[in-house]
Amino acid sequence: MKTVCKVVDSNVNSQINYTQAVDILNAGEVVAFPTETVYGLGAIATNDLAVKKIFEAKGRPSDNPLIVHVGTKEEVAIYIEHISDIAKQCMDLFWPGPLTLVMPVKPDVLAKSVTAGLSTVGIRMPDHPVALALLQQLQKPLAAPSANRSGKPSPTEAVHVLDDLEGYIPYILDGGSTGIGLESTVLDVTHEPPVILRPGGITKEMLEAKIGPVIQPTKIEQKLDATPKAPGMKYTHYAPNAPVYLIDCDVEKVNEAVLHLQRQGHSVALLAPENFEEIKVDFYFSIGEAGSKEEMGAALYNALRACDKTTATVILATTTSIEGVGAAIMNRLEKASGGKWYSL
Repeated sequence: MKTVCKVVDSNVNSQINYTQAVDILNAGEVVAFPTETVYGLGAIATNDLAVKKIFEAKGRPSDNPLIVHVGTKEEVAIYIEHISDIAKQCMDLFWPGPLTLVMPVKPDVLAKSVTAGLSTVGIRMPDHPVALALLQQLQKPLAAPSANRSGKPSPTEAVHVLDDLEGYIPYILDGGSTGIGLESTVLDVTHEPPVILRPGGITKEMLEAKIGPVIQPTKIEQKLDATPKAPGMKYTHYAPNAPVYLIDCDVEKVNEAVLHLQRQGHSVALLAPENFEEIKVDFYFSIGEAGSKEEMGAALYNALRACDKTTATVILATTTSIEGVGAAIMNRLEKASGGKWYSL
């Protein structure tokens, strides 16, 4: 039986909406809400039956752990066995914000579905007024992956959540477009030096300027039979319906590729900077000014989702360097494309 989904504007009758959301969560259901990165799909992280509803709604593999969101730094000690000095430093410097810290979890405190059987858990404090208001009124932790069907591009607007999850979830708090547009950086602080498991808005360079050396593998090797320590490490993610191919950010090369694909009968969608708009492609989606990784990060998921509203049979996505937030952008593009590059 399909669930009727109510979408409410968090700025209108806000106290009533938060009260409704808290009541729904306390009843063991799920609620979608905005963060500064993407929209999350939350359930109380200590309620295993509620957390399982996240997996059901998303169609998410059960061995993919969930990130826990808290409304205050003080709550972390309730769930974490040992908070290292480096973890405390990161919390003081980057929270609230798009940084998830993987730390050793206390046994039998969080729902087993949250940790996927691991001895660690990722925790963050989001930097969004709606998310913080919800968490602080609830006064409980929320397990919250992105609010989309598993494998699809993450939602940066409430309408994206509705497109994917209408009929699966009961409530969406609409807080408008998210700011960063890429999921949080996941930093494993159980290692020395810490390891970035998933790049995001808090970059390697930003971390190293404050806490010293950080390891960021160019490719995170994950055995297929192992449980990943963080979301986004094991499965194909962020993918629209049509196949995505990566291509160098070179106007001449992209133009040649578009013409070649069109001669083969393909309808081509192009995700590229503003200076590519003269290319005669079937569908063009700007990902911001050339060289602006922040614009590209904020626009990427929206552009990937927009491709699903077209008749494109192939999607070309221009790449960027891996400096700064470029590492996160390329991580998402490689996942969306399955690592496929276009070649003539």
